Amino acid sequence: MKNFLVHTEEVKREMLKSIDVANIEDLFTHIPQHARMGKLGFENPLSEMEVQKRIKSLSKKNNTDYTTFLGAGVYNKFIPACISQVANRFEFLTAYTPYQPEISQGTLQVMYEFQTMICRLTGMDVSNATVYDGATACAEAILMAVRISKKDKVLVSEKLNPEYINVIKTYCWAGNIEIHMFSEVPADTSDYACVMVQNPDFYGELTETPAVSNTLLIVCTNVSALALIEPPREADIVVGDIQTLGLSMSFGGPHAGFIACKEKYLRQIPGRLAGRTVDADGNPAYCLTIQTREQHIKREKATSNICSNQALMGLCATLYLTLMGEKGFRQASYLSAKIAHKLSDKLAQRGIKILNKNFFNEFVIEVEDADKFLSNLKSNGIIGGLKLNHNKILVAATEMNTEEDIENYIKNI
Repeated sequence: MKNFLVHTEEVKREMLKSIDVANIEDLFTHIPQHARMGKLGFENPLSEMEVQKRIKSLSKKNNTDYTTFLGAGVYNKFIPACISQVANRFEFLTAYTPYQPEISQGTLQVMYEFQTMICRLTGMDVSNATVYDGATACAEAILMAVRISKKDKVLVSEKLNPEYINVIKTYCWAGNIEIHMFSEVPADTSDYACVMVQNPDFYGELTETPAVSNTLLIVCTNVSALALIEPPREADIVVGDIQTLGLSMSFGGPHAGFIACKEKYLRQIPGRLAGRTVDADGNPAYCLTIQTREQHIKREKATSNICSNQALMGLCATLYLTLMGEKGFRQASYLSAKIAHKLSDKLAQRGIKILNKNFFNEFVIEVEDADKFLSNLKSNGIIGGLKLNHNKILVAATEMNTEEDIENYIKNI
């Protein structure tokens, strides 16, 4: 069997020489030394059993028993146990929608139900069956607006998630699209393909959806907030991340994003779309439709190079919304907002400046020394938020935080 051939030293030298690198270690010079994994300290060869025991003992040094008030796009949300039980079934876990996709009726039905739920939440007519994450959704929506408008300049809010902005910059650089950042929407937007805003924005602030004319409006939103606030029906395209819908924080991923839009832009939406029809016997049947991916049409006519999607993550989100129901979903969002506002009030009573006027479950505080503030909390088992700069911290709360958590937070600042 020759499935795997180890490279000889000579082959390695030839490969390194061809890319003008002296040794393998040089391939990782862009990774800071402090972020690299050190040696495990295995002095002598060990058996598999011995290695497992050693690794388990090392893993116990990881302290995961923190109360967390982190947000910034990834939140500690309640996840019903049933989700993993269904999502881990082999029919879903190992499935990839085949190139004859109509065979996978169960997977296609989940996609269709997911799209329907996203449309109901966002007030849009059409949704795709997920993209990779919220950042990708933002970038793909901008490319979508450029195709529709035939313009190569876009307006992006400075209050968008910084990670999303970085991904947008990468996509726009590759597509020769000019990005103009703004704090306030300019009066004249006619030269631009789109205006992109986030509501609630990265700093948690809830704002009115801006009124724009002569251009497309893209709104990046928090789907959990849509349980309590009006959906952005004024938008042409709505995007976001679905992490809050039954997906664990998981060290930042995998999660998934979505793109929803008005029906007239249907043929420009990237990713997969599942449709419902009837078969020859009149029974409901599901199929992939409006197939505008490069796998199905000429590459130059493709709406995106996304040839897959986060189907399993979409399944988890669909299960979450089904299990929680409309009432439970709204209650979880209400509790998140209630706890966040209660923490904000108590911090204000202690003299901490709160920089938000209106927010859902996330707000910014101003302190004398952010590092010291967060260090005090961490030493008492609390991750107090995300440091924005030397004196500003972004704090989030969810239904997973309790009254006791709030009291401990206030007691240890």
